[in-house]
Amino acid sequence: MSNLLYKELRLAAHPNLYVFALLGILVLVPAYPYGMVFIFGCLGPYITMVYGRETNDLYYTALLPVRKRDIVKGKCLLFVTAQLSQVILSLPCAVLRTRLLPGGNPAGIEANLAYYGFGFLVYAIFNLVFLTEFFKSGYKAGRAFILAIIPVVLLVLTMEVLAHVPALAWLDSVAAPDLLRQLPLLLLGLGVYTAAMPLTLCISADRFARVNL
Repeated sequence: MSNLLYKELRLAAHPNLYVFALLGILVLVPAYPYGMVFIFGCLGPYITMVYGRETNDLYYTALLPVRKRDIVKGKCLLFVTAQLSQVILSLPCAVLRTRLLPGGNPAGIEANLAYYGFGFLVYAIFNLVFLTEFFKSGYKAGRAFILAIIPVVLLVLTMEVLAHVPALAWLDSVAAPDLLRQLPLLLLGLGVYTAAMPLTLCISADRFARVNL
């Protein structure tokens, strides 16, 4: 598993993957729609897949002594590594933001537990739709991206809009009692993401097994 990930990070990853992972620090920007951070977390892996298509990465990897399932596993590991790195990097920035800018975020949801719960849902949906569709052919990244980004954008918009609904003001808070109310949403997002990745791998590997490179 480590060798698969090492190969992806050293040979297959587009530089933009690392740039977009670093954009977790955008939660420090005042009056910024923080949902964009998760969209960037989807764009980085997508650009890498397009880059891999143009450099014949799948064909090259298939020539190595690895199973087709391992090829898919490597891509899944790359997606997870990039997305979790973005989240981990953003966490200290989110904590620092509450101290530097205690007035909240007028542009949308605050970077709190609910925000990260929605974020994991965004990643789970994107990975499941994009990877399972992409590995039907091994090269139609554009079609897979369009199918995946539509529900992602709708979910991000929903998250940002809900933060402005008075009855759901607790979603946009960093006060301790409200953070406790947000905890189930975070756990839901984590649970869905954790369950979605093995499912994504299983479906994608099954579809890719029928593809002739």
